[in-house]
Amino acid sequence: MKTEDFDFDLPRAAIAQRPVVPRDAARLLVVGDTLADRTVRDLPALLEPGDVLVFNDTRVIPARLFGKRGQAKVEVTLHKPADAGAKATTATRWRAFARPARKLRLDDTITFEGGLSARVVAKGDRGEVTLAFESSAEHFTKALERTGAMPLPPYIHRPGGADARDRVDYQTVYAARPGAVAAPTAGLHFTPELLAALDARGTRRVTVTLHVGAGTFLPVTAEDPHAHKMHSESGEISGTAAAAIEAARAAGGRVVAVGTTALRLLESAADEGGRLHPFAGETDIFILPGYRFRIVDRLLTNFHLPRSTLFMLVCAFAGTARMKRAYAHALAEGYRFYSYGDCCLLKRGAA
Repeated sequence: MKTEDFDFDLPRAAIAQRPVVPRDAARLLVVGDTLADRTVRDLPALLEPGDVLVFNDTRVIPARLFGKRGQAKVEVTLHKPADAGAKATTATRWRAFARPARKLRLDDTITFEGGLSARVVAKGDRGEVTLAFESSAEHFTKALERTGAMPLPPYIHRPGGADARDRVDYQTVYAARPGAVAAPTAGLHFTPELLAALDARGTRRVTVTLHVGAGTFLPVTAEDPHAHKMHSESGEISGTAAAAIEAARAAGGRVVAVGTTALRLLESAADEGGRLHPFAGETDIFILPGYRFRIVDRLLTNFHLPRSTLFMLVCAFAGTARMKRAYAHALAEGYRFYSYGDCCLLKRGAA
């Protein structure tokens, strides 16, 4: 297996720069033994009563900050709290990706807009630093909400940075637990009306939490994807959520993961026998073709970039040949890719 096996031509124009309005008007490609062009509003008709949809209820924080080291401009994207067990709402020490990281030295102080300042206390590879903010957790959280920008992926171009519309667009309608620095983008398609239609259909809804990190944007640069290092992310599946999912499975319902983040968390919490357990901790699971899925039967997900860990994951889930055919169809039919783009509903198949 090589990283180039997951390459394909993706025109820049195919990467969506804004979402459609309303959210559930996005296109939906149903991928199974055949392909079917639908819309997200059709989702209730594509599921069965008793199926359980698993949503990631993480909330994106405005994690991109602009500051200066002396007179030099510095941009950082907070990655995750640096201290074990710390939460986004209480942390003042953060791991972050910095630009330009190579010019930062230990003990350098960066001053940011909004009265924040931080000291560089550690440096890692690939532009990562650890910052200690010189303020209380309460002040830091308020200043971040006031002056931080939504951490849009680098493929969405905003010359002046994320704007007020992105504050709403880059957040799911059911976001509840602050901590993500990237949105669980499959969930961006849902509206209150769509959720009500799913309830009326008789599907069940369960929420789990995976705080998506900025590492999700990192490309796979190694020739062998097995050599790629995934950044760990913090997640939680409550006992109530695990029991509800197991009850739905026992009754014959299918587990539908809303997004790769929900899928990765569910698979991290499964034992070898295929039983789901409560979970609280870190996961760095990297799913490649050949992986044996234990929990998830269907996956709702956006269209991903070539050579990315997420395209590798969907190939593992639905089959590499099937996904390449599906993506070729999507490009030919003008589907919109990545965070603000359209989505697909995948049936599990052979990789």
